[in-house]
Amino acid sequence: MLRIYKSQNSRLVLVDLLDGLACQEPVIWFDLFNPSSEETRLVEERLGIAIPTRDEMQEIELSDRLYQEDGAEFMTMTATAKLDSDYPAKVPVTFILKGATLVTVRHAEPKPFQVYANRIMKPNGAACETGELVMLGLLEAMIDRTADALERAGNDVDQISREVFRKSNASATKKTRDLQSLIEQIGQKGDLLTVIRESLVSIGRLVAYHVAIEGSTPRKAAKESRQRIKLVQRDAASLGDHALFLSNKINFLLDATLGLINLEQNQIIKIFSVAAVVFLPPTLVASIYGMNFEVMPELTWRFGYPYALILMIASALLPYVYFKRRGWL
Repeated sequence: MLRIYKSQNSRLVLVDLLDGLACQEPVIWFDLFNPSSEETRLVEERLGIAIPTRDEMQEIELSDRLYQEDGAEFMTMTATAKLDSDYPAKVPVTFILKGATLVTVRHAEPKPFQVYANRIMKPNGAACETGELVMLGLLEAMIDRTADALERAGNDVDQISREVFRKSNASATKKTRDLQSLIEQIGQKGDLLTVIRESLVSIGRLVAYHVAIEGSTPRKAAKESRQRIKLVQRDAASLGDHALFLSNKINFLLDATLGLINLEQNQIIKIFSVAAVVFLPPTLVASIYGMNFEVMPELTWRFGYPYALILMIASALLPYVYFKRRGWL
């Protein structure tokens, strides 16, 4: 799908594909979403550039993600998608700046793209006269979306922390089962924070590269662009620090949860060990009187059977009372 946006009274408007390509006026934004080969070819011929393929966008080397070619800046970042679900995804998004025109290439639908497109087409939307301003607006929308996800993740982490360290009178089996469920939640939040941190680092690298390119060219960025670039860098850095803090807290909660599970298992093992020790003396008494020797006075004694039972009970109670007083039970 190819969407074409042009500037009209300092606002972006979505135009028809044929009208946008036939018109000689500069296009502000070409948005390629899962483009066909024909759509890619049309944009390449219009701007005189080679648009990277999906495989090339997934390269992790900086030289394949941030480079200049044919008078254009090619900047690929790692964006986030499905942040509201249990399985957030990382998707590559490429920004191509050539003059006042921006080309975005993506094979997924991050929510900030649709939100930003709807916002800028409103009558009271922000002014977007160049492709650079559109790119900065998209980055700001991604950062806002990331900030909301981090806020929700922080609240969820606090709830998990309360669950981990809460006092409970439940049985050991029930508590262990609850802790196992908490481990699954901790793992999901850890995956989410990993995706978010990678995206924020990618945004920081992209903006730093763009600033370096602008500083090495005669063209100077407008005052508004410079201010917005600094704001994007500051927000990405601060959110990255917050994501790192939450990641450290997640690791602490994981260690604490595993420790609690070990304590519960040790408690169960301790109970079995004490039970074995308690029943060992009665077993010894029963074994003695179960031997088939001819000379065993208690076997012919009238009160021999009650005597053996009382002896077994007493030999079991004495270790139990001792363990209880020592606080082992």
